[in-house]
Amino acid sequence: MNLFTEIRASVLAALDTMQGRGELPDDLDMTNVTVEPPRDAAHGDMATNAAMVLAKPSGQKPRDIAEKLATLLAADDRIESAEVAGPGFLNLRLANTLWQDVVRTALQGGEAYGRSELGKGKRVNVEYVSANPTGPLHVGHTRGAVFGDALASLLDYVGYEVTREYYINDGGAQVDVLARSVYLRYLEAHGQEIAFEDGTYPGDYLVPVGEALKEKVGDDYVGQPEDVWLSDVRDFATDAMMALIREDLDALGVRMDVFYSEKSLYGTGRIEQALDALQSKGLIYEGVLEPPKGKKPEDWEPREQTLFKSTAHGDDVDRPVKKSDGDWTYFAPDIAYHYDKVERGFDALIDVFGADHGGYVKRMKAAVSALTDGRVPLDIKLTQLVKLYKDGQPFKMSKRAGTFVTLRDVVDQVGADVTRFVMLTRKNDAPLDFDFDKVLEQSKENPVFYVQYAYARISSVMRKAREAGIEVDDATLAAADLSVLRDTAQLAVAKKLAEWPRLVEIAGRTNEPHRVAFYLYDLASDLHSLWNRGNDVPELRFLEEADTAGSQAKIALARAVTVVISAGLGILGVTPVEEMR
Repeated sequence: MNLFTEIRASVLAALDTMQGRGELPDDLDMTNVTVEPPRDAAHGDMATNAAMVLAKPSGQKPRDIAEKLATLLAADDRIESAEVAGPGFLNLRLANTLWQDVVRTALQGGEAYGRSELGKGKRVNVEYVSANPTGPLHVGHTRGAVFGDALASLLDYVGYEVTREYYINDGGAQVDVLARSVYLRYLEAHGQEIAFEDGTYPGDYLVPVGEALKEKVGDDYVGQPEDVWLSDVRDFATDAMMALIREDLDALGVRMDVFYSEKSLYGTGRIEQALDALQSKGLIYEGVLEPPKGKKPEDWEPREQTLFKSTAHGDDVDRPVKKSDGDWTYFAPDIAYHYDKVERGFDALIDVFGADHGGYVKRMKAAVSALTDGRVPLDIKLTQLVKLYKDGQPFKMSKRAGTFVTLRDVVDQVGADVTRFVMLTRKNDAPLDFDFDKVLEQSKENPVFYVQYAYARISSVMRKAREAGIEVDDATLAAADLSVLRDTAQLAVAKKLAEWPRLVEIAGRTNEPHRVAFYLYDLASDLHSLWNRGNDVPELRFLEEADTAGSQAKIALARAVTVVISAGLGILGVTPVEEMR
């Protein structure tokens, strides 16, 4: 049940009536007619822009359209009033029975309340984390992991068939550096003094990897030249790092469906196949790029390279895919990887990257657009930096990692649930401050606590109701006489519940799971406000043992809140709690 969709249908039906009367042209495009919450709740329950968007194409004044539309809508039993405001907006106030029905619908629907068929029949691939397999995940990866995982859950909730995917960057020079770093730890395990050169990985996390390598091969590689051990150590080290990364993701509650190896693209013809697909469209050519901005002409050495004509699909400049020496650029396997996704039959692709990949967005979108002739959309979401604080000071780097704070550091400090929720309290492209003290304090300023406390409060009421012999199963509550829910504070909660299906669909369309976290905070706030009103107005208290029917109606409202909080937290990957400790 999406009440906003239902009222929009009534608006469209009224507009159709106006067309039938000759009050509006027949060929109007109604696509942009919306029904949504007004910016100021004092103006009504819903507002429609119908008169504003139809005025120009119909050649009429918006207020004239709005006044005729208001007359028709006022005849609808569900609409108590329709008032024209400003230049032609139409504010609607709905009958209380509609809000009471929302409570009943949420209880009857349970976990399914709010789900939609937005993505029905469509397959989407969400690639996230995809960190180089050179060490443990850091706090930046944590934000990308949480965002990507919540986005995947959100898309599943609105009907898509979702594949969660991790792209293992094991085909570049960084894994050779990893192998050399592990080799140093291997020598250290044999009692040798070692020194890490610039560019190698000195973190303590490689100590057990070096020891494990010693256990596997003994002293076979001691004193041997690099060409003897590099390939084997590279594979061994990559496997060890991916095992570590999987453990880190598991600690955060993130589980991938696919781990895709970049290395699998090399020597298999897959890169060539992808570029042949572009070649067949006339988008691959030999040429010389202009010097990069900021380079003086004397510093620039023009070289002929194999180029992808990405400017034909919205990029700023064409991009090299093969160097003048015949080696692939880093962009070539990325094109092949996305081509592979397309060949696997996905209807939409989403990549979640760190903020440092901002310059990569246009070229990758151009590649997917070219490969699919615009048929398969690629959305790239960038996650901004996270600043960590503890005791009012920046949180220091991890000794284990050597240079950064790890995902495990954060989870060990506050737990996976808090980590996940807090990472979604800002839009992905906005910087995030993560204060270890504030995210654990029990106050309204802590959104994690505030939402969990709402759920726990309601759970407590239901326990006490059962102890008092009052039946509070969902079927009983859904059958209760909800007409007693008339107070402004009670209706505010019901109205917020009515927004849930609309909110989820908007979040799913825009790929913005942070909207769910924001909504849950607002819903919890309305619940707490109602709870506090009960301190002053006894009849608003959820449980009155002397009034079983009234208690069941009020508990039905509260239980509907837990239905939505549970669903919302499920999308975010957070477990609701029945008791606060």
